[in-house]
Amino acid sequence: MGKQNVPILIMAALALTPMGAFTWAAPQASSAAKKITGSTARQTATVQRSSASLLNPASLKLQAPPVFDARFTTTKGDFVVEVTRAWSPRGADRFYNLVKYHFFDGAAFFRVMEGFVAQFGISPRPDVSRAWENAKIADDPVTQSNTRGTLTFATAGPNTRTTQVFINLNDNSNALDSIGFSPFGKVISGMEVVDKLYAEYGDAPPDGHGPDQNRIQGEGKAYLEKAFPLLDTIKTAVIVPPTAEVESKQGVR
Repeated sequence: MGKQNVPILIMAALALTPMGAFTWAAPQASSAAKKITGSTARQTATVQRSSASLLNPASLKLQAPPVFDARFTTTKGDFVVEVTRAWSPRGADRFYNLVKYHFFDGAAFFRVMEGFVAQFGISPRPDVSRAWENAKIADDPVTQSNTRGTLTFATAGPNTRTTQVFINLNDNSNALDSIGFSPFGKVISGMEVVDKLYAEYGDAPPDGHGPDQNRIQGEGKAYLEKAFPLLDTIKTAVIVPPTAEVESKQGVR
């Protein structure tokens, strides 16, 4: 990848809205809670689920499993991401919560630069975007390289990761590894779908003809549908249950 791509990514990331603190502690059950069984346990679980809301980022604080898959169904087809928490623990936890609580549903791939990155992660709902303005997370060390197919959070500088993610469309390790971009997962199937995402708009002005990130945050889906109707979007993104869990639900012993 040419050196000219590095400032493009950094400048676009610096245009992100500043974000704030987030708690990463995994929920721990007290000894009394562990003894709850039957209908009481189900009621407790229901209360815990209902208290989590996209409008309250601090309520989405689950710790991700050591390894998990997420399936993205898009307007171009499906692709599956495998996340390894050890690669980038804070990033993996954030991504897990965003997928589990359907933050990405309806979001556009608003910045697709052929041979570089496909970026997404701004909510189609302005009220949700406002809620996440101050929900930044601390950086993780870079333990993996930004090779083709890896997923990494976009930043606005140190310790500013929020909800925006990009998929590396090329091997960008030489440009991005040394400046703090920490991959947390990789596309394990459907990379051909990612390669087909609409890229003609390119970057935002003045480097391209793509959408303004501030307007996406402020106006949401209506702005993109009117001004950038050809952008591909995420229909749904869901956590894929482990094989054993799927078999159990199907009654397989």
